Amino acid sequence: MSILMGDPPKQYHLDIDTGSDLTWLQCDVPGAKLTPAPRPFYRPNNKNFIRCKDPICVFHHSPENPHCETQEQCDYDIEYADHSSSMGLLVKDVFTLPFTDKSRLSPHLFFGCGYSQEVVHAAPHPHMDGVLGLSNGKSSIVSQLHNQGLIRKVIGHCISGQGEGFLFFGQDLVPPPSSGVVWTPMSDNSDKHYMSGPAELKFGGKPTGVKGLSVIFDSGSSYTYFNSIAYEASVSLVKSYLYRKPLTEALDERALRVCWKGAKPFKSISDVKKYFKPILLSFGNGVKTQLEIPPEAYLVITSHGNVCLGILNGTEAKLDNLNVIGDISLQDKMVIYDNENQQIGWITANCDKLLKSKNILL
Repeated sequence: MSILMGDPPKQYHLDIDTGSDLTWLQCDVPGAKLTPAPRPFYRPNNKNFIRCKDPICVFHHSPENPHCETQEQCDYDIEYADHSSSMGLLVKDVFTLPFTDKSRLSPHLFFGCGYSQEVVHAAPHPHMDGVLGLSNGKSSIVSQLHNQGLIRKVIGHCISGQGEGFLFFGQDLVPPPSSGVVWTPMSDNSDKHYMSGPAELKFGGKPTGVKGLSVIFDSGSSYTYFNSIAYEASVSLVKSYLYRKPLTEALDERALRVCWKGAKPFKSISDVKKYFKPILLSFGNGVKTQLEIPPEAYLVITSHGNVCLGILNGTEAKLDNLNVIGDISLQDKMVIYDNENQQIGWITANCDKLLKSKNILL
């Protein structure tokens, strides 16, 4: 996702992340440990830095007290589910946010100036300049814009399987009830995450016996994670369904554990999806609250031409008993996070088509 930041504004490519709250950019400061990025690194000046006693620093770290190396800076340290991380300082600068009518909004927002990044290279995301934090946490861009009275506390994204898509702030693009959008309540105990549940796991429309799942919607996670019970059930059912299909287990993949190969290398998911069934998560009671994850939303074609399961064991990834729906499983759906009504919605959509809106649209 491209966004204009700084004064004068410069374009940066950010990974949209509904699973974390703090936005950050890789930062050109002395001694920085940075990773390859598509754009020149963000270079702050003295007026951008937030001091340790600044109300913003206190607000970001509350209810804890800020732990600052010096009183002249406000430190942050983030670790993600895949064990990637970012460490840096808080800064404040201009964000240039476009409307579809060509007008612009230019609020001052705080974010992280990252001077030390660790990246897990197994993740399929291309190099990015940073992360756009969109969770319901107090430091997220969503919360900051809402607290300034600039938007309703509603966001949505539409990620295309072809690599395009869009992100919107505000309620203008939320589909009407007649559209068929499916809604499920956010969990009361969700803090910084968009969480729902309990959900039941189904395979090919049939119950698996796995129930009571707490589910986080996280566009910043490359893969989907199930807890060990749901994961083992999914792997077992997929393997059983593949019995007598022209696929054999592939053992030459490192990043993904459960893989298969065919008589010749696969070029795309369309070559192989006919051998798999949809996985479904049923929220609450009834068919109308189902999130369908078709094969193309949980399978990955590797550089070897094998097909792998893009669902990983969350318990092994130290996610405890949580389940994470990553961007692989959110593709070709409009997903709406309505913080005002405490609900999450989704509907199948053409994410390559840019919609017209009076709200901020990136």
